[in-house]
Amino acid sequence: MSDSDLRLIPIHRLAQGGRWRVEAMRSYSVDQLLWFTRGQGRITVAGVTRGYGAHNAVFIPAGTMHGFEMTPQVFGTAVFFSRDHGLHLPDTPRHLRIRDAMAQGEITGILEQLQREADADRPARHRAMLHLSGLLGVWLERQLLTNEDAMAPSDAARRLARRYSALVEQEFGTEKSVSDYAQALGVTPTHLTRVCKETCGRTASDFLADRKIAEARRLLADTRLPVKQIAAGLGFASAAYFTRAFQQRAGKSPMAFRRAG
Repeated sequence: MSDSDLRLIPIHRLAQGGRWRVEAMRSYSVDQLLWFTRGQGRITVAGVTRGYGAHNAVFIPAGTMHGFEMTPQVFGTAVFFSRDHGLHLPDTPRHLRIRDAMAQGEITGILEQLQREADADRPARHRAMLHLSGLLGVWLERQLLTNEDAMAPSDAARRLARRYSALVEQEFGTEKSVSDYAQALGVTPTHLTRVCKETCGRTASDFLADRKIAEARRLLADTRLPVKQIAAGLGFASAAYFTRAFQQRAGKSPMAFRRAG
């Protein structure tokens, strides 16, 4: 792992360019740790929604769909690990509410040291960040042993929601419908929708549509791809159908959204 691979970003900066960048369903290609120090809201990870607040640690493995409410009162740090970090990190999402003041101080200290190393050009910076990252992994491992995981797949509904979320993340760019996903999961569309409403407060079709439109927002904001190409890449039958779906959820047409950005 190189020090340039590990990034620490203030959580409020993740919303630069619009709150949709954190509130819309999406995933990253690297493992991520969110450490909230102030504020509260709701966070959805792998199809399960829970409240978060100050002194909450949320670990999100690479490729895991997630999004969270963002207000001006929310502060904290987002840590993005490298693809080949070699650390002992969980392979499933975790959400810990850290009530112990010593544990809160420990992670705050590690993150502050990591930030100082990232900001300075000092000898052995790479080795220092490598070891500090290892300490962050140890801190997380210890907290998992002493704190309840709010994201634990404790029942069949959560387990199904996670499986559905993973499938959607893999295949949202296709023309597959909720019925297709339900069939792949061995359940009926009605049951899948009931489970999604129970675990994250939205229907299965809304969950799928939210992921498609979130990716559309990103492509419109960050690339110059034609709307027709974006529509096709997200499995929409036509650019006109995509435009109607986008406007319904984003409140403006794709081109108006692009111009506003």
